[in-house]
Amino acid sequence: MAFMNKNAESRARRLFAGVNSSLSRTDPEFVEIISNFSQDETANANILTEKERMLCILAALLGCQGMGEFQNMLHAALNIGVDPVAIKETIYQATAYLGIGRTCDFLIAANGIMEQHGVRLPLAPQASTNEEARFERGLAKQVELFGPDMAKRQTDGPALRRNINRWLADNCFGDYYTRNGLNGQEREMITFCFFLAQGGCENQLRGHTAGNFGVGNGKEKLYSVVEQCMPYIGYPRSLNAMSIIDEIAAKEK
Repeated sequence: MAFMNKNAESRARRLFAGVNSSLSRTDPEFVEIISNFSQDETANANILTEKERMLCILAALLGCQGMGEFQNMLHAALNIGVDPVAIKETIYQATAYLGIGRTCDFLIAANGIMEQHGVRLPLAPQASTNEEARFERGLAKQVELFGPDMAKRQTDGPALRRNINRWLADNCFGDYYTRNGLNGQEREMITFCFFLAQGGCENQLRGHTAGNFGVGNGKEKLYSVVEQCMPYIGYPRSLNAMSIIDEIAAKEK
């Protein structure tokens, strides 16, 4: 930390207490660059709450499969008091957009870190629906976010897409979006981050940019979301996301 500016050093000491890294010894100049940038310059160019910022970064690291930095930032999130329930809900919801194959290891790693921080597992249940209601509740959430055409997909969509359209309602939205632990704005925000970070999901990013606008996460807030994720995912995907935000915002005028 001797190479960091005072703001970055102070923040890093608070966030990363208990995190052991060899990079300060092997790559001090790299640590100086990334710490000064991510923990001072970009962290201070921010309209998000600290909780929102941490959830966005964790979601982006899930999206880009940045396991090592995910573990560092999870320590940081817990050190500053982010609710473990909100963190778990972020990982759970990522499964709908990234798949079990890409989230299971992150969940196992998160459990280990939470236990290091004295969090008792399992956490309290957050489900608010059941097998009988999950389809209707999920479809209602889709319609709320994206309009009545979502319901028409169940009746008017291609026959070969009947299964996946139903699963989008009962699983993606019914099993995840109806859970407690995160509010609607937070769930749409982290979903935006999953698409932003994994790349190749521009159509879905367009849809969930509109979804974010619908729940009150406006253009300025989404720009701030991208800015906070950018140190962890790089400039190309960040600039592409900003172009999509501009595109959807122009259509909604």
